Amino acid sequence: MFSSTVPYKNQHYSELRSDCIRDKKLFEDPEFPATNASLYFSKPITGYVEWKRPGEISNDPHLFVEGISAHDLNQGRVGNCWFVAACSCLALKPNLWKKVIPDHKDQEWDPKHPESYAGIFHFQFWVFGEWIDVVVDDRLPTINGELIYCHSKDNNEYWSALLEKAYAKLAGCYQSLEGGNTGDAVVDFSGAVTESISLEKDAYYKEQEKQDHLFEDLLKVYERGGIISCSIKAQPHEIESRMANGLVKGHAYSVTAVKKVRLGHGLIAYFKNETIPLIRMRNPWGKTEWKGAWSDSSEEWSKVGDMERGNLGITVEDDGEFWMAFTDWCKFFTDTDVCRLINTSLISIHKTWHEVVHFGSWTKNAEPLLNRCGGCANHKPTFLQNPQFLFDVTKEEDEVLISLQQRDLKIHRIVGQGENLSIGFCVFRVELNRKYRMHDILTQQNVATSTYINARTVFMRCMLPQGRYVIIPTTFAPQTLGDYMIRVFTDVDSGCRELTEDKPRVRCWSSFLGYPQVVSHIYVHGAEGLQNQESPGGADPYVIISCEGRSVQSTIKKDTLEPEFATSAVFYRKKPRKPITVELWNSNAVKDEFMGQVVLAGSVKDTINPQMLQLRKRGRQMADEMPGNISLRIVTATQLTAV
Repeated sequence: MFSSTVPYKNQHYSELRSDCIRDKKLFEDPEFPATNASLYFSKPITGYVEWKRPGEISNDPHLFVEGISAHDLNQGRVGNCWFVAACSCLALKPNLWKKVIPDHKDQEWDPKHPESYAGIFHFQFWVFGEWIDVVVDDRLPTINGELIYCHSKDNNEYWSALLEKAYAKLAGCYQSLEGGNTGDAVVDFSGAVTESISLEKDAYYKEQEKQDHLFEDLLKVYERGGIISCSIKAQPHEIESRMANGLVKGHAYSVTAVKKVRLGHGLIAYFKNETIPLIRMRNPWGKTEWKGAWSDSSEEWSKVGDMERGNLGITVEDDGEFWMAFTDWCKFFTDTDVCRLINTSLISIHKTWHEVVHFGSWTKNAEPLLNRCGGCANHKPTFLQNPQFLFDVTKEEDEVLISLQQRDLKIHRIVGQGENLSIGFCVFRVELNRKYRMHDILTQQNVATSTYINARTVFMRCMLPQGRYVIIPTTFAPQTLGDYMIRVFTDVDSGCRELTEDKPRVRCWSSFLGYPQVVSHIYVHGAEGLQNQESPGGADPYVIISCEGRSVQSTIKKDTLEPEFATSAVFYRKKPRKPITVELWNSNAVKDEFMGQVVLAGSVKDTINPQMLQLRKRGRQMADEMPGNISLRIVTATQLTAV
């Protein structure tokens, strides 16, 4: 996750700082000058703006005053509560903020060596798969000597204001930060994977079992260093309006703790071991808090012992931070963004994931087969023109995490654009031996489809059985252009790769060996009649599908007489008259037992859907000579010109 950084705008911090110290001048950033263009593109600031350096705003300026804290941040005039909420979360994670604010001790003001101060700072953000180092000068916009935008409760602490300036530089100007998603900012601080959960749509408040499961999941995310934020959906006229219970609509809150709080006093509390799930949040305004149960001075805290309250750090003041019962949180908040720090370390006591990352673009081309912007599955004629990524689940069953992220477009807000595209993806289970792009979905199984939304990231978790799969990332509408990054996490290496070729290549020896042009697809669903075999008890059956010297083997079904294979294969055939063979075997540690086979005629037609075909045992001439017939269900056997 923490890799080498790339200098933004090719500005190298150490070189620029050295030049300023040598020339005895303070840095002035030409890429983000102290002008109105850096403040706004359409909404002028009310009041006379002066750009001042920290030493001109307060005495004894510092990057940090008594360390870094979630309480250091208060939102300014721009509507970027989402960014400030993410900063509050960041302040709680030393391993993250030390990456975002590198060399924080060296960047600090040194009153003993004022000559080493050059008025230059740098911060690092994870942008579309790589860490970017952003340089800024320390000139900050003020009105009447006070900071306009994000500021600390201590008027001589500047890390939050300078961090916000660097982020605004990435976006083009401060106004471009108006409106956003806390999860996106957290991803930019960490490289995490963000999952958006609709508390309202999924009705967590009404279903206790779902609520309990969500709490355990959030508790695990919090304890493993993840970051959580939440908000309340609002109509345009309701944004940042205060509810009677103290919560604010259309406003981002940072979750600063998830805890099971012990109820009771003294030893009784420990022996009784009764707990209640609570969640703590912070309002980026630094004030305006929840007024209901478990708020700062509510009577519910009398149920908690002094030691437990001390451990929780309960304070009775309007500082913007407050506790809520998890049930109330699910009831009043409508959306939450859960940012998981996916562990890809080779050595860890926690679950380790294998990650594959691919970058690509939705692009147009005059040749339809080379188009890569076909839109979602609603647009059937063009859907399969989108990019396709193949991966394997090699375990019997595995949890797969898929994250599709589009490039951040906020920088284009200056020219009247910059809104997210509506994106999503579909996952298909395909043939075990597929190597080429899909051109027909009639024979494929759609196992999962993400939501389609105009968010920067679309995330999905799904449990998939062993097999081969294809992910198709798309925009919602065809002919929509854009860049994307897709990340696939599995327990073991999935071999995830992009499918770029449409069919086997024609090589110089193809004229002698034959051109692989005719395509056959076969789907074996299951078998019946194994209980009539001479061997009593269960079996460990599997099937092998063979065609022109190539074969595909299914997984072994343990101890069953009625296996369900759901196994498919695709073959590019040079000699269509040659048959396809399906063999049934029983797995054995010493020697596998051949149980029979089906030989499909060379001219395969789509007429076996579904049909029971009798297996012919080895050494038998006729199926009716068997003591009992074994039947194999060939659900589809199609001959296509392209798949």
